[in-house]
Amino acid sequence: MTIASTSPHKLASAQDLFALTKPRVMSLVIFTAICGLLAAPGSIHPVIGFTAILAISLGAGASAALNQWYEHDIDSVMKRTASRPLPAGRMDRETALHFGVGLSVFSVLLMGVAVNWLSAAILAFAIFFYAVIYTIWLKRSTPQNIVIGGAAGAFPPMIGWAAVTGDVTITPLLLFAIIFFWTPPHFWALALFVNSDYSKAGVPMMPVVAGRQSTRRQIAGYSLILAACAIAPYALNMTGPIYGVTAIALNLAFTFLSFRVGLSKTDNPAAMKAEKHLFSFSILYLFTLFGALVADRIIFA
Repeated sequence: MTIASTSPHKLASAQDLFALTKPRVMSLVIFTAICGLLAAPGSIHPVIGFTAILAISLGAGASAALNQWYEHDIDSVMKRTASRPLPAGRMDRETALHFGVGLSVFSVLLMGVAVNWLSAAILAFAIFFYAVIYTIWLKRSTPQNIVIGGAAGAFPPMIGWAAVTGDVTITPLLLFAIIFFWTPPHFWALALFVNSDYSKAGVPMMPVVAGRQSTRRQIAGYSLILAACAIAPYALNMTGPIYGVTAIALNLAFTFLSFRVGLSKTDNPAAMKAEKHLFSFSILYLFTLFGALVADRIIFA
């Protein structure tokens, strides 16, 4: 009998620990944080800037690990999450908890010591918000879970901005608002075509509780609020024409796709295709919009 077989805990591989950080989701977090950092006025030493992004990345990974630690039971019955390390039995919950807590503490301390304590405080609150407010409290208790909980994913550009400037002004607050109001149509578009998974897991996601038609109408409504937030930085003369033209074009397309989903009356293949198109475009939308913000800053600074 080997030592590993007598241990009460499963030995997690580096690959599974990395998977625990949800790297695909983390890529969007890192990108928006970088954009917030690069779009901020002033300058930051490249090493300090890299350290800030590293701390944000570790904090995002920590949040994801704590999310999977708590939601192991939900993940085990949902098709798209059943292969994650915990439900697949490749890691025990205690390892995931220790990994998530340790990474959380390290990321906040790294940000505070190497960058500044305002950005560290926002990072700490973002981790707490995602792991406790969203995962433990909201996710299983209200169909508004992703609306309120979406705030957790909206902090990265604000943290990147604060890392450079040491403060938070109206511009990073608008960047926060863009991601906050982008999250419901983005996530509900996904929830619409994996609705059976959430229903099976007992998660009160909007399509499960309010129905598909109500969710579709709300997606259309949120797209209008998102458009107002996204165009506001240009309308308020905070950005230049590159961002302005890009924001207008992207939001025309996003609103069109959202209303195409919102006006769907049936669950035929065409309606499901529209939902998948909106979900896919929503990811491209955020990458392009924030990329335009940085391009605008670099060219017209």
